[in-house]
Amino acid sequence: MAEDPPFPAGPDDLVPMVSKRRKLPDEGQLEVFVTDEQIAHPVDAVRWARLAEDVLHAEGIRGDAELSVLYIDETAMAELNERFMATEGPTDVLSFPIDDDDVGVGRSPDNGTTGPMNSRSEPMEVPLLLGDVVICPAVAARNAPTHAGNYDDEMALLLVHGILHVLGMDHGEPEEEWLMQSKERELLARFYRS
Repeated sequence: MAEDPPFPAGPDDLVPMVSKRRKLPDEGQLEVFVTDEQIAHPVDAVRWARLAEDVLHAEGIRGDAELSVLYIDETAMAELNERFMATEGPTDVLSFPIDDDDVGVGRSPDNGTTGPMNSRSEPMEVPLLLGDVVICPAVAARNAPTHAGNYDDEMALLLVHGILHVLGMDHGEPEEEWLMQSKERELLARFYRS
């Protein structure tokens, strides 16, 4: 009697992830904001925003949702890596999912009064804030020859990797790592062209 494999057989067995956050909006527009705050390496903001949108759509993100992608230099990345990961030196990508299930209307942080709003009107829907993906092009360029092959391939991989983290995937355990790498390969094959 053959045992079932511990992991799905291949990319065809992978299904889109749905965010673990609050209910996805039915209407609205997905927006990816790309900011390049470094000058050492070229960043094609339009290309990477399009890839991010394709990946998010494939993973079931619809409606009024936002993702931020930030490209920074090694100094800024080292500061973030030390502050949030307790690791010295710059890394290639960090993801900061927004895990807040309840985004209220009103003052922050207490979500008190809605302010001067007609009490008979419906509260304004706020977009689903997915989180931030932060990438260091200098580290990507250095790692590319031994990792993804070339600079653009590495940048694409890091973006997809970061988005999957924002959506709740991880690679701390062997099965998780296998699933995440399979999902990365599937999404890159579908949406990325060198």
